[in-house]
Amino acid sequence: MEYTHIVHPFPPVFDARSRVLVLGSLPSVRSRETQFYYGHPQNRFWRVLAAVFAQSVPETVEEKTAFLLRSGIALWDVIAECDIAGSSDASIRNPKPTDLRPLLEHCPIEAIYANGQTAAKLYDRLQKPLTGRPITALPSTSPANAAWTPERLREAWRVIRRD
Repeated sequence: MEYTHIVHPFPPVFDARSRVLVLGSLPSVRSRETQFYYGHPQNRFWRVLAAVFAQSVPETVEEKTAFLLRSGIALWDVIAECDIAGSSDASIRNPKPTDLRPLLEHCPIEAIYANGQTAAKLYDRLQKPLTGRPITALPSTSPANAAWTPERLREAWRVIRRD
């Protein structure tokens, strides 16, 4: 297994109306290529969120950004940099946390959610001592999480709606 040192390549998405923070672990190889979150076409993140918010699935980076902001969602990752083999969260070594303070200080974040158990565990270890805020783990939208059907994912992810 060949490891690569990755520094998170793009900024978080948020504005002064963001009430929910969704954190992944680190962008996948495909997301780094597309320069935006959940860029792999098989990842179900955008389809699940579109269903939860009864909107059409955003396609472009601009559409995805607008979707998140109008839905009150801030999006970022737990890890700022690490050593990783491909896109395998299980291979993450030497993780350094992102600095969530500016986002948490400028947004009325009511709840923090993790896209999967790995992001939740990394948050608890790296971020919670800094933020003092709990995280709720949601099932991963990764296609590797095949045990979760699209219907079950949509139902579990409904908690991010804050209306």
